[in-house]
Amino acid sequence: MKIAVAGGGAFGTALAVALVLDGKAVTLWARDAAAVKQMQDDRTNSRLAGVTLPKGLQPTNDLAILFEAEIVLLATPAQTLRDFLLTHKDALAGKTLVACCKGIDLQTMTGPVSTIRDCVPSATAAMLTGPSFAADIAKGLPTALTLACADEDKIEALQTTLSTQTLRLYRTTDTVGAELGGALKNVMAIACGVCMGAGLGESARAALITRGFIEMQRLAAKLGAEPETLSGLSGFGDLVLTCTSDQSRNYRYGLALGQGTAFDTHSTVEGAATARAVRQLSQTLDIEMPICTVVADLTENKTTVREALGALLSRPLKEE
Repeated sequence: MKIAVAGGGAFGTALAVALVLDGKAVTLWARDAAAVKQMQDDRTNSRLAGVTLPKGLQPTNDLAILFEAEIVLLATPAQTLRDFLLTHKDALAGKTLVACCKGIDLQTMTGPVSTIRDCVPSATAAMLTGPSFAADIAKGLPTALTLACADEDKIEALQTTLSTQTLRLYRTTDTVGAELGGALKNVMAIACGVCMGAGLGESARAALITRGFIEMQRLAAKLGAEPETLSGLSGFGDLVLTCTSDQSRNYRYGLALGQGTAFDTHSTVEGAATARAVRQLSQTLDIEMPICTVVADLTENKTTVREALGALLSRPLKEE
């Protein structure tokens, strides 16, 4: 079965490398023709330093080659996923589409699996999420992820196809829980980066992770997710990883906010848009999401780090 990865960034490239090294035929599509030529000529990707692309990996910017695959891994940013799907919905019809991005669409307030269903109804919609860094996957370091797909008849075969000796996939049919876990942990990673950048210490970060996890569970329960999903790899596991490592772009972005320094504007920070979406959802659903709200305000320069800290610390005392 042919597999293609749409998106030549670090994560998409890393997934393609891992699958090829496991003996699978994989095409890696990227929009940037210059980047594709570099991958073809030098067998490297500047977005994934220190990794040599295996000979079996086929980089291309030809959409026709991408659409020959039966399984397409969508490693595009969450906020551009809808446009990509709508633009190519006819070519993607009937395929298995696996979202590899984490976020909530600011236009529709939905996650990647829901976006696939809306845009390409005939496709099998799935999501790959969980605690992972591109460099670890590409280097063959042991990584466990969650594969979420509501189609019980297809998920086991898909799990087998996308698993490798070093990439272990656990399956779930709770796509809502997987979507929310992957999206919300990015917001909490920004908050933890702010905490450490402002010099508030490890104890404060531990408190943020704990209270942030409660916010994640609160919204997930309201939207019908299974509690167990948030306690698994796609929720708690990913939360711990991204809140404690500077390999996370969301954490590094928060660190820059906390330090009052500039951040690379070309780097995709999914948590910033997700925080704004969650702030809107919390108002619509009338649920408390104080950490997400503060992060959203920080990303839009509506508050300062000192004011944000004051807002969180001045909340009423209550039972845990």
